[in-house]
Order: sequence, then structure tokens, then C-alpha cells
Amino acid sequence: MNIALGTIPFGTTVSERDSFAILDRFHEAGGTMLDTSNNYPFWIEGCSGDESELTIGAWLAARGHRDAMVVGTKTGARPTVPGDRTLGSAEGLSAAAVARAAEDSLRRLRTDRIDVYWAHVEDRSVPLEETLGAFDALVREGKVRSVGASNVPTWRLERARAVSAARGWAPYTHVQLRHSYLRPRPFTRLAESGHVIASDEMLDYVRSEPDVTLWAYNTLMAGRYTRADRPLPESYEHPGTTRRLAVLREVAAELGVTANQVVLAWILADGHVPIVGVSSLEQLDEAIAATEVKLDDELRARLDAAC
Repeated sequence: MNIALGTIPFGTTVSERDSFAILDRFHEAGGTMLDTSNNYPFWIEGCSGDESELTIGAWLAARGHRDAMVVGTKTGARPTVPGDRTLGSAEGLSAAAVARAAEDSLRRLRTDRIDVYWAHVEDRSVPLEETLGAFDALVREGKVRSVGASNVPTWRLERARAVSAARGWAPYTHVQLRHSYLRPRPFTRLAESGHVIASDEMLDYVRSEPDVTLWAYNTLMAGRYTRADRPLPESYEHPGTTRRLAVLREVAAELGVTANQVVLAWILADGHVPIVGVSSLEQLDEAIAATEVKLDDELRARLDAAC
């Protein structure tokens, strides 16, 4: 199952007991990929950013499923000032910060390796060579299996991969960006300043580089495809959204599935990994069922043509 389980609320707004139930169901259904970070969810009052990793680590230890799961976590965006709810004091991507953060994540996750270790945000105050060298050292030590970059533009990903190739280092083979069926207006500023949209250029780059996998977050836009009480952000208010929503609903009705499931099937059809954050078993079951939704060429063409 090529869906990753997003775990931001685990251990906080989703209790440890409910988190375990969701993780159990995900595993039973054949899910293997878990997406977390060393700062989830630091922005909630009273949270440190340890909570998601600690909950996953507790579940892995209790169930003995470590070898069955692909565990991805991130570094670079954890505040260094207690109580800071911004990225103003983020740890960054210096060699020392990366090495220290990896040890802390390994401890919280109760594991001896991280399957996908992500640079969570850019840190242009540090030379790429320093950051990439630190990631490569972790791979050589066996503490990390593969590395990825989150929230980066295409040119920075390509430059990083070129630097690693020239030095024989482990390259970024994963990129994580915000991506969904609906797109904001071009050149708009997102309300979530740390988010980077998967641009057409990046999507073309991933298609051209078979060793690079796109992990898409915010795939279901926090329920905005199906919940009337969650209106779309202002940046999505444009004619293309109206046209895309109309086609999306038509296709969902024809297939007898939900709009959410069509969105996930559309992302899966391009070979990307949609990250799905859930807070209930019902939401998880809906996402799992999306893996059985097949979009033929005609349906995909209709979905893609709306803009």
C-alpha cells in the first residue's frame, strides 16, 4: 500500500490508546510507511515536539513491528527555545544539529535506524556540503537508510543531488512537498509560511528522475474536500478551483466513492506517496479504500484537463 500514515496528532489530540488503534489498523491493512518529525506538534500550547515520535516508538516497542515498517522522521525545524511556537529558533541543518537530532529521534522512536531521514526545511545559512555530509555520515554509520528533502524548490533539490553525486555521498532520493488536486493561485502566499507547493517544474523533475519519490502532504486539505464547515483558504478562490471541484465530484459520483478517495487515487496514479493524516479509524478506512479506486485513462484525462 503506497500510502504513508501522517502522525502529527499522535500522543496529543489523538490519545496514545487511539493512536495505537490507528497504527494497528494501518499495519493490519498492509500499510508500512509512517511519517513523523522531531517537532510534531511543537506549535500546540503545552507540547514539546517529542509527542509524535514518542508515541510511534512506544507502539513499535509494544507490537514488535519495527522490521515491518518504513519509519521516516525529520530534522531542522525543531525550536531550540522552549515554548517557541515559531521557526524563529529552529535548530537548522548544521552537521552538529543533524547528528544531535538523529540521536534524539532514534531514542524517542526506540530504534537503531531511521528508514527515511528528512531535511524538514531549508537552511541556507549552512553550506549544502555540510548538511549533505552529515546525512551521508549517518547513512555510513547505519543509523539512516535513505535521505530526503522537504519543502525545497526544484533547483535546490537538483543542486543537492549534484553535490552528493560528485562526492559519492548518499543523495536525496525522496522529496516531500504540499500537493493535492486543487492548486492555489499562482504566486500566492500560503497562510502556512513553511509549506512549499509541488510546482509543475518539480512534478516534471520527479517524472524525469526515477530514483526520486515524491511524498505529498496536505493531500486532503484538512477535510476541505468533504466538510462544509471547513472552507477553502482564500488563496484557492479562483475559477480553476470551481472547475476542478465540479469534475472531482462528477468522477466520485460515477465511481461511487468519496471525493477524498478520488484525490488519493489521482495522486497514487502518478506514482507519488500521499501522506494521509487521520484522527479516527473511520478516516483511516476511507483512505485505505482509496487504494482500490482505479482511474482509467479517460477519467484521469478529465481530471487533469480541468484547470
